Amino acid sequence: MPRFSLTTPIYYVNAKPHLGHAYTTIVADAVARWHRMLGEDVHFLTGTDEHGLKIQQAADAAGVSPQQFADDIAPLFQQAWERLGITNDDFIRTTENRHKVGVQKLLQACHDAGDIELDVYRGLYCVPCEAYYTEEELVAESGASNLCPIHKKPVDAVEEENYFFRLSRFEDRLLKWYADHPTAITPQHRMNEVVGFIKQGLNDFSVSRKTLKWGVPLPFDESHVAYVWFDALSNYLTAIGYGTDDAKFKSWWPVDFHLIGKDIIRFHCVYWPAMLMSAGIEPPKGWAVGGWLLVGGEKMSKTSGNVVNPLDLIDDFGVDGFRYYVLAETPYGNDGDFTYEGLVARYNSDLANNLGNLLARVATVVGKKCDGIGPRPSESSPLAASAKEAVAAAQSAWSAVQPSKALDATWQLIRATNSHLENNEPWKAEPGPTVDAVMGDALEALRIVALLTFAAVPTTAQAIWERIGMSGDVSEQRLPDAAAWGGYPGGVQVTKGESLFPRKQA
Repeated sequence: MPRFSLTTPIYYVNAKPHLGHAYTTIVADAVARWHRMLGEDVHFLTGTDEHGLKIQQAADAAGVSPQQFADDIAPLFQQAWERLGITNDDFIRTTENRHKVGVQKLLQACHDAGDIELDVYRGLYCVPCEAYYTEEELVAESGASNLCPIHKKPVDAVEEENYFFRLSRFEDRLLKWYADHPTAITPQHRMNEVVGFIKQGLNDFSVSRKTLKWGVPLPFDESHVAYVWFDALSNYLTAIGYGTDDAKFKSWWPVDFHLIGKDIIRFHCVYWPAMLMSAGIEPPKGWAVGGWLLVGGEKMSKTSGNVVNPLDLIDDFGVDGFRYYVLAETPYGNDGDFTYEGLVARYNSDLANNLGNLLARVATVVGKKCDGIGPRPSESSPLAASAKEAVAAAQSAWSAVQPSKALDATWQLIRATNSHLENNEPWKAEPGPTVDAVMGDALEALRIVALLTFAAVPTTAQAIWERIGMSGDVSEQRLPDAAAWGGYPGGVQVTKGESLFPRKQA
């Protein structure tokens, strides 16, 4: 069985899950569901990042230990993903022993290769970013200077003894690797960004802190703990057995896609492959770099105070209504601007007026003109070509981690089916072969729509499947063969049921 693996970033436990976290996780879940329907053995990983100064400070402010703080917050992510229908195969916490073992193995491998060395660091540090910046990278805003370019907060001047990873030694190797793998980063302009960054020259980066105790001790110097990137990035290895289960690790590495936000592209696409090269491990096959969901023009973050709780939106729009908006509204790779009004408009337009209305009118006409029994589709239906195009376009888009394009292709079929009904007006015709042909074609289109939408709106897809008389689970169907025109059996009961998507008011 072909294998496919993907990861989300692991999320800091300094705050509860928000819409920004949900965005990447829903995209990853939809891609994972699609690949399972292709018949692939899928491994989908997410988790939480629980070490570092940011967590220590949050725990101190809450008056609890860092471990207790992490233990309180991490389950909130697991619960949120369960409510959102996320089908992750594993959830890694960086406080787990399997993670500690793997982190120390990776550190030791890079140290043995001569790429980790002790030095003194003097520089400018942003605690929310967990990253160092040069003076040239800092920004000025509202009369203040020396601000982090991401959080617009003042950075701290830091001087301490650290171990450093000699990233500067990997410029040529990274450039050659990317030249040999020109499609490794999607969208393409992010590849150009990474290559440009490497060509500017790479600086060594700190991999330890001596003044911090909340972290994984270095195996070669326990007076230091691993800091940020060796700890956090290693989760992609430790969750699949690196250091604890060699057979499992060999089965699942390298990963097909890391799904990441554009703010961590440097660490994932420059630091990470260099670390792996040092340790003698093959780099990932690919990275899918998403933009940000902005609120009021700003990135969603606890620091900015503009977080949106996804679970509140589920209560208003249902899980599938919310998932659809996240996947369809913004092309993956671009920034999106979240508004409640935009969510209502997308919900009403695509889900209530198009998909929901199509199912309702088909079921109504079949009930009145066909005694509630769905007819077989015709082999030469004008919808067959539309369906074939939708399947091909959706498959291409999902493979490229472009869910909005996949859904747009699917909705083209929905619109074509609605137009087919408008053009033929079966509700005005007498029962007979002509009506049967039109309704059989519409039911077949709905069957294919259920297959194509399952990755995005699984509960809705299953409801459509059952209401048009199909048996079994949509998830058990195998694409693309199952979506070939002509699969609707006919002679089965069609049920209207309640409205899938009642219209909402902004």
